[in-house]
Amino acid sequence: ALNLRRADIVDRNGVLLATSLETASVFADPALIVEPQVTAQKLVEVFNDLSYGTVLKKLQSDGRFVWIKRSITPVEQQQVLEIGDPGLAFMKEDRRIYPQGELTSHIVGYTNVDSVGLAGVERSFDNVLSSSDEPLRLTIDVRAQHIVRREALNAMQEFQGKAATGIIMDVNNGDVIAAVSVPDFDPHDPTEVDSKNLFNSVSQGVYELGSTFKIFSTAALLDLTGAPLSKTYNTVEPLKRGRFKIRDYHPEKRPMTIPEVFIHSSNIGSALMGEEIGTEALKDFYRDLGLFSALDFEIEELGKPLIPNPWREINTLTASYGHGIAVTPLHLTSAVSSIVNGGLSVRPKLVLSNKEDLSDRQRLRVISPETSHRMRQMMRLVVTEGTGKNADVAGYEVGGKTGTAEKSSARGYDRDKKISSFIGAFPLSDPQYVVFVMVDEPKGNKKSFGYATGGWVGAPAVANVIESFGPLVGVPVTKTAQKEFSDPVKRYIQVSAEGGM
Repeated sequence: ALNLRRADIVDRNGVLLATSLETASVFADPALIVEPQVTAQKLVEVFNDLSYGTVLKKLQSDGRFVWIKRSITPVEQQQVLEIGDPGLAFMKEDRRIYPQGELTSHIVGYTNVDSVGLAGVERSFDNVLSSSDEPLRLTIDVRAQHIVRREALNAMQEFQGKAATGIIMDVNNGDVIAAVSVPDFDPHDPTEVDSKNLFNSVSQGVYELGSTFKIFSTAALLDLTGAPLSKTYNTVEPLKRGRFKIRDYHPEKRPMTIPEVFIHSSNIGSALMGEEIGTEALKDFYRDLGLFSALDFEIEELGKPLIPNPWREINTLTASYGHGIAVTPLHLTSAVSSIVNGGLSVRPKLVLSNKEDLSDRQRLRVISPETSHRMRQMMRLVVTEGTGKNADVAGYEVGGKTGTAEKSSARGYDRDKKISSFIGAFPLSDPQYVVFVMVDEPKGNKKSFGYATGGWVGAPAVANVIESFGPLVGVPVTKTAQKEFSDPVKRYIQVSAEGGM
């Protein structure tokens, strides 16, 4: 049998993400060690992460083979040779190297000292990587990965969050162009980091993502009921249903049309829409978008959505604005891609194929092209007129939706702990990419006037990503279309709100 070296992992452009290099490992034959105490002392001087007692115990054991140190450097090998003990020897082994370091740590993953995959792609494709000499090519673009990581870290630090997530997805084929979870870790030594750094918030973390879900409930209303954009909903007073009361973050206190409910992020209006759609119809719609089950994705660190059980009528109202239902950021990004791309379902992909993906031919239609067009127009108005103004990038027709949700705990919801995010798509007249940034437990600052909402935290980060990523992938800058695209819907709104969700 051929002793194949573990295959490389590369990004979509062939940039090296993981490779194997031949290194020396030092072992001892205790029966041949001349002076165990002296040799043990010299070994710990070479390897200062080893303890004298542990090494001495190994050198005095009854066996004929004990490992001293795996995967040492050439300098360390020379220093061991200079010890001059005949009981010390070397064995050649492969060591896994990650040239991009922390940049792709959660996606690529890592191996143990025996080159067995323990996380990420390394784990999911362990058999393929260990039995092939062909590189495994991912959908990731390290240039985009760098941009997203930079902006996710900046947002986390600026708003003193505990973690952040960033994703770029191709809306037409589901390719994950960038996927970042910070804090991250050095894949060369994952055992030395805090367990929270190993947690992959992109595909494993399950969160209530708040008003971003209004994209789905609004699309369901338009597609399933045929409601005209001019239809109004009474948002003058909080909505009471039994013992529950639904309020708006920034109340308009007036009847609002469908575009106004969406643009000003009205919980009351969205709840009324959910009530009109009906429980079973809304559940079926969310299920078709993939929001009720774990994703079919190429790594095994996957979170399963949390949905109300039992699902009562009040849950239909709250789920219409993202309250009481929790999904991963990758769920959200995939579902929004399905809404903006013309209405065809999208499955996220991490591994590139040299041939056509036949599964793309079997894609489910979740909404009509007409509803998709209307949703893109309203998402554009969120950025030009509504709560997502900080996401605008001149010439790129950015649209999207803000999301701010209180975090749940054993005692209920904590008003002081939020998940703040923005999901954006561009260019909306011909959608190509969805960009998502989320910060966990951000805190308001002077620059944001004390707010820590999605419009202040996530939206600017998404704008910064698009401003760098758009030119990188050659998305053309428009001059006139961005003003004209959403004009047919704009006549259904009154511009009267600032800031917000």
